[in-house]
Amino acid sequence: MAKAKKNQAFEFLGELIAPGQRQVVELEAAKLYTHSPLSIPVEIINGQYAGPVLMVNAAIHGDELNGVEVVRQLINTIDASKLRGTVIAVPIVNVFGFIHKSRYLPDRRDLNRCFPGSEKGSLASRMANTFFSQVAKRCDYILDLHTGAIHRTNLPQLRADLSNPETLRIAQAFGTPVIVDSPLRDGSLRSEAEKLNIPVLTYEAGEALRFEPICINAGFIGVQRVMQAIGMLRGRRKKLPESVIAKSTSWLRAESDGILRTVVTLGDKVEAGQVLAYISAPLGHSEIELKANKGGIVIGQQTLPLVNEGDAVFHLAYFKQDDQQVEQVVEEFIEEVADVDVEPLTTGQINTPT
Repeated sequence: MAKAKKNQAFEFLGELIAPGQRQVVELEAAKLYTHSPLSIPVEIINGQYAGPVLMVNAAIHGDELNGVEVVRQLINTIDASKLRGTVIAVPIVNVFGFIHKSRYLPDRRDLNRCFPGSEKGSLASRMANTFFSQVAKRCDYILDLHTGAIHRTNLPQLRADLSNPETLRIAQAFGTPVIVDSPLRDGSLRSEAEKLNIPVLTYEAGEALRFEPICINAGFIGVQRVMQAIGMLRGRRKKLPESVIAKSTSWLRAESDGILRTVVTLGDKVEAGQVLAYISAPLGHSEIELKANKGGIVIGQQTLPLVNEGDAVFHLAYFKQDDQQVEQVVEEFIEEVADVDVEPLTTGQINTPT
């Protein structure tokens, strides 16, 4: 095996991080009404050896917390003396939303619809411009960690533009049970980075304002697997977990107002015409059945048992494979990650299950 090439110092916001070193750098996002600066903490881990630049970021939506814990565990795991390349770790992008436990910025804009932003636009547009131009553009790969919105939960899954062969390769390496071949949405970090040929995976798992161990474990292990796949970490060559690609998805919506009682859960296989939930009047004198319009797998659902007509209740994914096979993949995935020890490692080695 060829000897690894020594890395160079990594310059970031005027700071030089030497090979084998790490440093926290504050990226000024904006000022509060008091003129106190508000900054985005960024940890640069510059490996001893040359390799790609990977950003792992979370909380673009300030109330999405599972990814924050994934980034924290990742930072405590990496041994810079054994790392190839550079990791840019950003646990909290939307610091405004994080402070207020809100998805949005103070101007009620969604930061993930404002990229690449503008120097002279709204608060959201300015923050997007700063983050995209000074951080995202420095990367060769991006792993963008999300959860469902408040009162909605997601089965661990990836959203990615699979027309890019490298994006497909790292998506399969990440190893969620479901990969949604998702079109690029204007204004998102994924869309704007892919335009620059930077492969991006959007990891979706769990619910806002929650820490969910399976979702955190799956994200942590998936990031490690991607780092191995792109040559940043050495790891034992093992068979990658099976993933299935969804050809399409759709939301099933409430057909009346009332109290929602669900009878399926994330990862369940459903058949066309199957009852997924009941919607009742508060006194129970009337009730309707909410049925699947076609067969698929439940990859997202509302958790609040109160619905208005038209509310999105179940997110169903549809596959070319037999749904029974997909359900089996989901079950094996949950069993695999439920009991995995993801405590921070001290040696820089990677413990990934087969």
